[in-house]
Amino acid sequence: MDANQHELYEYARKRIKQKKGLYFHFVLFFLGSIFLFIINKWIGLGEANNWYIWGVTSWLFFFILHFIKVFITDSFMNKNWEREQINRLMATQEKKIEQLKNEVENQKPTE
Repeated sequence: MDANQHELYEYARKRIKQKKGLYFHFVLFFLGSIFLFIINKWIGLGEANNWYIWGVTSWLFFFILHFIKVFITDSFMNKNWEREQINRLMATQEKKIEQLKNEVENQKPTE
């Protein structure tokens, strides 16, 4: 396996691990929400105070952040994106260096 194939394999393995973690988080969120609802009704605090809604809402917020990280942020800001950004910045820097060299060479010495 050459370096490029190994890099692709590692990236695929990382993405699968991220997705697996997200799916596990969803299952925990779903079962935890049901558990909080049952506990709220079983303890009898449900008539006056639905405290479990705050817990489920907070957990949902963190699940949404996790979802955004896995499927939006990490899907387009990967190694290829990093490489392209680095190459673009390096090209810009090289162009500026060339311009500066040309300016220095074109200046006439003042005597």
